[in-house]
Amino acid sequence: MREFLVEIVTTIPEGTSQEEVDRRRAAEAVRARELAAQGRLSRLWRPVGEKRSLGIWRGEDEGELHANVLDTLPLRPWMAFAVTPLEAHPNDPGA
Repeated sequence: MREFLVEIVTTIPEGTSQEEVDRRRAAEAVRARELAAQGRLSRLWRPVGEKRSLGIWRGEDEGELHANVLDTLPLRPWMAFAVTPLEAHPNDPGA
């Protein structure tokens, strides 16, 4: 599987009840754990003081990543993604 750097910006629509937000966030946490267990979500960060997330996600290709991983997130209707395919760097100290 290929790795992708995914930037996620979540924008909650105006007028959405706190109950709906809480429900979706709880479901999102469950789904993230499932995707991590499947090897699809490797790491996830939130830049200090920001509402966006950065993560290392895995998929066969970008289309498959969207269809079978990102589009299955409960917060998906409120999310915008920037997806960057990654490849190994010859000077990667972790290699």
